[in-house]
Amino acid sequence: MILDSRNEFADAVALNTGAAGTYLIGSQIDLTAGLAIGGNTIAYPGNSGGLYLVVMVDTAATSGGAATLQIKLASDDTAAISTTTSTVHYTSDPIAVANLTAGAVVCVVELPRGTYERYLGILQVTGTAAFTAGKLNAFLTMDPTTFTPIAAPDAI
Repeated sequence: MILDSRNEFADAVALNTGAAGTYLIGSQIDLTAGLAIGGNTIAYPGNSGGLYLVVMVDTAATSGGAATLQIKLASDDTAAISTTTSTVHYTSDPIAVANLTAGAVVCVVELPRGTYERYLGILQVTGTAAFTAGKLNAFLTMDPTTFTPIAAPDAI
């Protein structure tokens, strides 16, 4: 699978190491800039499949306590996606820091159909205790079954 950087939220992006709370991480996708969107409504290309969010751990997460991670896929009318007023389209279950090992797949989920605001991004929800390290990869793909995490240099 070849990954289009315009459909990528995070490429080894560090987890926010602040206290328990919600943080915008990585890049945002402008849904008016060529993604399969029509009037900010997710309109899947083709007729036989969806668009999937894939989030995986690039570098193992650590915490001075028992941190948990939730991933939210959210849209907003500004690129600085709000942690409180954005439209949340998906929320993962909490994942314990012990399970956030390098290469672990955090989620593979089909994007819900419906109306999205202009910008789409990832919110990190830290629970219980702060993270002290860790990096994530997050992107959109039409076929998550062909995705195989490998260690390869970018731009090959």
